Amino acid sequence: MMLGSVLNPINSTIISVALVPIGAALGAPVSQTAWLVSALYLATSLGQPVVGRLIDLFGPRRLFLISTSLVGVAGVVGTLAPNLGVLIVARVLLGFGTCAGYPAAMALLRSEARRTGHDSPGGVLTALAVANQTIAVVGPLLGGLLIAVGGWRATFALNVPLAVVAVLLGLWRLPRSAPRTAEPGSAAVARLDLPGMALFAATLTSLLLFLMNLHLRDGYLLLIAVAAGTAFALRELRAADPFIDLRVLGGNTPLIATYGRALVAYVVSYAFLYGFSQWTEEGYGLSPFHAGLAQIPMFLMAIGVSIVSGRRKGVRGKLLLGAVGQIVACLLILTLTGKSPFWTLPLVALVFGIPQGLNNLALQNSVYFQADPDRIASSAGLLRTFAYLGSMVASSATAASFGRHADTAGMHHLAWVMLGAGALYLLLTVFDRTLGRATAADARTAK
Repeated sequence: MMLGSVLNPINSTIISVALVPIGAALGAPVSQTAWLVSALYLATSLGQPVVGRLIDLFGPRRLFLISTSLVGVAGVVGTLAPNLGVLIVARVLLGFGTCAGYPAAMALLRSEARRTGHDSPGGVLTALAVANQTIAVVGPLLGGLLIAVGGWRATFALNVPLAVVAVLLGLWRLPRSAPRTAEPGSAAVARLDLPGMALFAATLTSLLLFLMNLHLRDGYLLLIAVAAGTAFALRELRAADPFIDLRVLGGNTPLIATYGRALVAYVVSYAFLYGFSQWTEEGYGLSPFHAGLAQIPMFLMAIGVSIVSGRRKGVRGKLLLGAVGQIVACLLILTLTGKSPFWTLPLVALVFGIPQGLNNLALQNSVYFQADPDRIASSAGLLRTFAYLGSMVASSATAASFGRHADTAGMHHLAWVMLGAGALYLLLTVFDRTLGRATAADARTAK
């Protein structure tokens, strides 16, 4: 399950150092290669809660195997892609293919807690967070190595062996017996809220397309999102078994607050991941390999912070420290120029490692304890959806800040956007009085 859950972050991060070589090889500017980022997050934002709901109904095994097989197909398509359009298709396939890993892992954790009677997932949740942190931060370095050895196509080819191993491990180790929440096939199919899923897809797709390229001429997309969202809300409030139970979600203020924090946290995180990487290559002059190498301190700090804080109860302190870390790192970026000493680049990455290690772990733990146990997979999928909404805002802000060239002025403009998101994250944490209840006992009491 750890391998399945990291397929998405590895494809999210490895592309960060491949954007410039892909653009150079295919003659595409930054504003066009940004679609390689947006396409994956658009597909994943749609797929995570949908696949999560299917996992709630059918169990994790079959959904994991089907989705992960699609990752291998996407790897082949991307490796052989003749142009940017086909590459974007490959990234869409990767987005849908990586949807099952994380929701399936959360569903299995909850199932094991029921089977054993011990709801103490701290160590396992920490292991998941550390695995994702490791891949998320080592991804740029791995991407640089692959590009140095086999060119940018190697970053897509990597998915083929990863998918094969994940599928084989899934066949061998995933339990065949469905969790207690799963139902017989016919009953589960009857419970699928297909109209709700379709309206959710229409709402999210139009909203994300608007966020990808913020402009008044695309205002109609926002109107479509509002109309579809209204229809979705009316449908879910009236449905006997809704895709997303808005009645329960609406009464779960702590979970809603967690989703809001995830959105703004990932605006900062992904703006740094993609914007800083592109600037170190184009604005500072590093090779893809050295651009990835400059982020190694963030990898080390994030892992260390996750391990140290992983088994400690409570999330409020982690979120507050993570918020402050984001703000400090953004302020440091504003001091960088194309002539800054090289050591300042890993210093910024080192500071960013603190919120990277704290925020993801705290948000993940919050959802585990705040969500309805019978909808844990779909709730975990929604966490990723809100995170990817943040990533889409980050991608749009990065494209708008840089234009055709990732220069220092554009990096500073992006840093101000990140700083605003970081300040909002801090405010959402400071004024949230429900954070102290993000424990297993409180979650059971609320239920």
